[in-house]
Amino acid sequence: MRDQDLIADFVNRRVWAVVGASQDRAKYGYRVFRSMRQAGYTVYPVNPKGGELDGVTVYPSLADLPQPPEVIDLVVPPEVTEQVVEEAHRLGLKRIWMQPGAESPKAIAYCQAHGIEVVHQACAMVHRRQWN
Repeated sequence: MRDQDLIADFVNRRVWAVVGASQDRAKYGYRVFRSMRQAGYTVYPVNPKGGELDGVTVYPSLADLPQPPEVIDLVVPPEVTEQVVEEAHRLGLKRIWMQPGAESPKAIAYCQAHGIEVVHQACAMVHRRQWN
């Protein structure tokens, strides 16, 4: 699948998990979460700290989510991305979006080797606006 087709497929899926969701409104973990929710997506914030974000429960891990997300959006350091893609694979989740700065060649290779579709070097907020 071409990159633009893959991005369009991801953006058209409406249930997302944002791993690295943050209480800090200046951080991309918050901005991506808020942008996707404002666009009408179901978005589950994931952060080991848990708690609440804009009135939404923050889940400590992907395994704790109330439903499987169609897309996992990673807004974490590359070494955390590597751990999350392995968790996603164990849970049978098949779509990973690595925000700029979250990418890891090791994580990308892992996704490709395990049949996980992966978008990287692209911002979900920018592409959501282009395709919606």
